[in-house]
Amino acid sequence: MKPYQSIFIIILCNWMAGAGTPVAASVPPYLNDSLPMEERIDDALARMTLEEKIALIHAHSKFSSPGVPRLGIPEIWAADGPQGVREELMWDSWDTAGHTNDSCTAYPALMSLAATWNRDLAYRYGRSIGEEFRYRGKDIALTPGINIYRHPMCGRNFEYMGEDPLLAGILASEAVKGIQSNGVAACVKHFALNNQETDRHQVNVIVSDRALHEIYLPAFKKAVIEGGAWAVMGAYNRYKGQFACHNEYLNKILKEDWQFDGVFISDWGGTEDTEQAVRNGLDMEFGTYTDGLSSGEANAYDHYYLARPYLQAIKEGRFTTRELDDKARRVLRLCFRTNMNRQRPFGSLNSPQHAADAQAIQEEGIVLLKNEGALLPLEPAQYGKILVVGENADFMLTKWGGSSNVKARYEMMPIDAIRNRVGSRATVEYRKGYTSDWPPQPAVQDSLREEALAAARQADLIIFIGGHNKYPNHDTESYDRTGSGAPFRQDEVLEELVRLRRPIVLVTMGANQFDMPWSDRIPAMLHAWYGGSEGGTALADVLFGRVNPSGKLPVTFYRQLTDCGAIAEGEYPGDGQNVRYNEDIFVGYRYVEKEHIAPAFPFGHGLSYTTFAYGRPQLSQTVMEHTDTLLVTVPVSNTGKKAGKEIVQLYLSDVQSTLPRPMKELKGFVKLSLEPGETQEATFSITAEELSFYDERTGCWTAEPGKFVIHIGASSADIRHTASFRLKE
Repeated sequence: MKPYQSIFIIILCNWMAGAGTPVAASVPPYLNDSLPMEERIDDALARMTLEEKIALIHAHSKFSSPGVPRLGIPEIWAADGPQGVREELMWDSWDTAGHTNDSCTAYPALMSLAATWNRDLAYRYGRSIGEEFRYRGKDIALTPGINIYRHPMCGRNFEYMGEDPLLAGILASEAVKGIQSNGVAACVKHFALNNQETDRHQVNVIVSDRALHEIYLPAFKKAVIEGGAWAVMGAYNRYKGQFACHNEYLNKILKEDWQFDGVFISDWGGTEDTEQAVRNGLDMEFGTYTDGLSSGEANAYDHYYLARPYLQAIKEGRFTTRELDDKARRVLRLCFRTNMNRQRPFGSLNSPQHAADAQAIQEEGIVLLKNEGALLPLEPAQYGKILVVGENADFMLTKWGGSSNVKARYEMMPIDAIRNRVGSRATVEYRKGYTSDWPPQPAVQDSLREEALAAARQADLIIFIGGHNKYPNHDTESYDRTGSGAPFRQDEVLEELVRLRRPIVLVTMGANQFDMPWSDRIPAMLHAWYGGSEGGTALADVLFGRVNPSGKLPVTFYRQLTDCGAIAEGEYPGDGQNVRYNEDIFVGYRYVEKEHIAPAFPFGHGLSYTTFAYGRPQLSQTVMEHTDTLLVTVPVSNTGKKAGKEIVQLYLSDVQSTLPRPMKELKGFVKLSLEPGETQEATFSITAEELSFYDERTGCWTAEPGKFVIHIGASSADIRHTASFRLKE
């Protein structure tokens, strides 16, 4: 019998089994989806040859592995996707395949999702983007990215979910659930300590066990245990001298401590050694540059570390098949969860609902940083002439960025959306003001600045839309930022505009704010991250009041770069071989509070067009046993005239710890939607887990008895009420 005949018979039997025909009894157990999954895996594994097991665990194209054709086990297809399903690439190169049916909905960057602080929206993001992955025939979605925002220089910060492990972990877990509801595996990345792009392929991270467990691992832990992630991707960097894609320490945490039963995947080109890959938990190898795959020899997949070298080592007796069977078993489990799951939905692409989902996320992700004199929301009729300045008002921000590059079906530009909202109520003009073109042309920049200033002198209102883009050395994979100042000479334009004394609204985009020595003279400021297909629509709706902003910062915006603990006390970018995280657990707001530094805008900050009043928190008890659950309820009222959403944040302080602890740490948040005059209660649960720290002396999490203080606030710096309780011995 020829292979294709065997496959046809298997597929036919599988179909007939599903139809309830008598042939079901003859279907091989691994194709009978009425049997428990582990029984099916055992049966499939027992039928596979050594060569088929080896083939199953490494790529045979840029983004796929071969499956087991003889047994009817399909290829496994992955795709990049933090902001949307990446366009199709050539089989064996990074060149676009030139398809005309692979455009997608561009979703806001994950930093914007983090700024929503909205669990429901995180699930909605996952479900929505997962539908597009499913429709495009992908089995693995390479998202979400949840590495901690250690400092503002990392080029991939926009792909991640902020500086706080609790916030990132909760939202990542919901996103994972949403993606996997489509029968598509969410691949959580990059495990672990990928906090810079400079020297990313070799830098060894030196970090305390305490900081590792308290800051850099909890989001991954939540995504695996609570989210149930089916795949995790390794990072490029090293930890304790071993590459993260095959690291014995990280592998033990993931697969033994957390009981992860999914597939651990290498980042593309992240595998460095056959023996370590075999011994230290790598299950699928992608993108290795062995034998010149990046240039030179084509289709060199048999030369991968987990391909022919591994097969040869088994035949020579250097390995048994114990590790191989575990890897193959995990990949089979992935198949049964995804491409061999006949119950999974069909998915959809570029639907109106997807556009609505992308817009809803961005609407809640935009952060109103400042609004002096209630300049916002804007009423166009008050201004005869509105001038929009800034390249990002008419610049595609869905493109570039490395693995987050998206071939968006469309992208609504802010300038077009503003004109749509203003209509005939005012005149809207646009001047670019600056350009990000490379190499820079000083004469061109000077000309653009002068054109903008000339128009600004005739304007009644200026909306400046700038910030970063996804060019190298800004926000992109493979590159870190080169400075914290305003890029592309925007500072020169803004300084001149401020001097005109016109009302100015500043809108910035990117992962982090840039230095703003003139910000005190700008009355209204919004930060809009990267907004996806409907980013312009969402921005216009916030500017003109159709949407009341409710986003809050998932990161600290520093006044100067040296206010960041990783820069002030730690090392960045290291010496090319090692980087030391000397700031330890004091990342982001934890550091500025320890050092009593006033940030430009604190973690958790975000304003609204309405006002909220917080009542005093009520505690279910004031003395707590280690097995108790303490309930905290906080009444919150909308005291303004507009409906709005408020993010109520709960922080904890350990007053009597034997080890240094942050002044306070985020331990819960609730987003309430309130009509004018309405009051609702935010409810929080506190257990011994929320009170614990990682004790390197014992290698355990410890909740020490003593006094704890609850801080209820609208940001880490805007604490409205406190309460205290004691944990008993």
